[in-house]
Amino acid sequence: MIGYVIVGTNDLSRAAPFYDALLAGKGAKRLIETPGMIAWGDNWDKPMVAVAVPEDGAPAAPGHGHLVALVQTSRARVDKLHARAIALGAVDDGAPAMRGAEKEQGFYAGYVRDLDGNRLCLFFLGPQTG
Repeated sequence: MIGYVIVGTNDLSRAAPFYDALLAGKGAKRLIETPGMIAWGDNWDKPMVAVAVPEDGAPAAPGHGHLVALVQTSRARVDKLHARAIALGAVDDGAPAMRGAEKEQGFYAGYVRDLDGNRLCLFFLGPQTG
């Protein structure tokens, strides 16, 4: 259903290396690159994540209540990507942990704020063994 999401940046040249390094571990690569936007994805028929400078020239600001959730293949991948994001300069916004009760489809997630303050959720939905 979702084709892509865009988060704003005031400095594309600073945001791009952050997302290059963060998303590379998932196999994502730059699929679209314009002077004001870069979009990463696994391939053209899957959802993409993009970073863009606002077209109207106003400063980008993180939205209140907005976040981009990036699915991971295991809880260990959530831990690894959360740590990688912090090492790349992101701010911890919630260490990886179970959110709610441990069930057959437990929700394990960690949260960070990217270099522009956009909120990212790194999550795995599944049993503890995953």
